Amino acid sequence: MNIFFTSDLHLGHWNIAKYCNRPFKTLLEMDSTLIRNLNERVKPEDSLFHIGDFCFSHSSEASDAPKKPYEYYRNLIKCRNVIFLRGNHDKNNSVKTPIQSLVIYHGGKNINLVHDPKFCNVNYEINLVGHVHNNWEIQRIRRGESFTDCVNIGVDVHNFYPVTYGEIIGKLTKWRKTNAVV
Repeated sequence: MNIFFTSDLHLGHWNIAKYCNRPFKTLLEMDSTLIRNLNERVKPEDSLFHIGDFCFSHSSEASDAPKKPYEYYRNLIKCRNVIFLRGNHDKNNSVKTPIQSLVIYHGGKNINLVHDPKFCNVNYEINLVGHVHNNWEIQRIRRGESFTDCVNIGVDVHNFYPVTYGEIIGKLTKWRKTNAVV
């Protein structure tokens, strides 16, 4: 069993392709590519943390948008254990998760998972976030004398694939070598 992380699929949300420069020609192409990439990496016995903005509800942006988006897209994902955290677009889309943030212990570290980086917690060495799409991949957040590193695990900076903890730590370690704490 492996653990994967992702965020900001925005399934059924065609305008996100424009906002984030996603390279898709149609909503159907975007949605099917994101689902295919997810299922290619994440197997039924794995766990997937989806850290906000899973799908768009009541989309009138495209004629091929599904009518019951959460049920439709969730049924396409083969992974049985998907843990959803709420993002800013998850208010009315039937995800109905009460989880806004979550701390997990993995790889010998407590890791804070939260959709919006403005809610990163400096009491944790690592925060996994979404929300910022393709604006940045890793950023150090300071609050007073404390700081934490926030890693954007959204699909827009990971070639539209979910990522493993090992991949996250590899990128973070490389980033920290050139961004030493001062």
